[in-house]
Amino acid sequence: MTSYQSNQQTVATESIATDELINELIEEKTGINYVDVIENVIHSLEQDNSAMVNQPSEGGYLWKFNYGSVEVFVRLTGKTNEGTLTVWSVVLKLPAKDEPKLMRKLLEMNCSSTFESRFGIIENQVVVIAISSLAELSPAVVSRLITVVATIADNNDEALQSEFGVA
Repeated sequence: MTSYQSNQQTVATESIATDELINELIEEKTGINYVDVIENVIHSLEQDNSAMVNQPSEGGYLWKFNYGSVEVFVRLTGKTNEGTLTVWSVVLKLPAKDEPKLMRKLLEMNCSSTFESRFGIIENQVVVIAISSLAELSPAVVSRLITVVATIADNNDEALQSEFGVA
């Protein structure tokens, strides 16, 4: 074999190795196991072995765990780019005292202190919620969304209940 042929073979082998590496990286990026990621995050945050998981009849997964003084819910619908991750926690039941003042406070907090989450109302309950499409969602972002919702809910539930809760 000539030196030229040897160099060509080396280049071809390196090219194949590079292509395989690129394919592995693409698989790793698009093949995220969201169930494992979510369960790892919940395991790091939960208290008193409170985590529970359910697979609702409509599909997907639903987790619940305690964090401080709140219960946090995590719903995963689908495992492709069309799926969604929803994280929420109830901080106050409605009706509340002085609801106009409460709504103003929640809107102000939405602008200043909720990061990727926000306050909202679901079934007569004030919640902290974050929703994201799975498209381009990394494990770090999954972790951040769950942590942000849990922390903001735990940091605000008692103060909101004290100021606005029904007597």
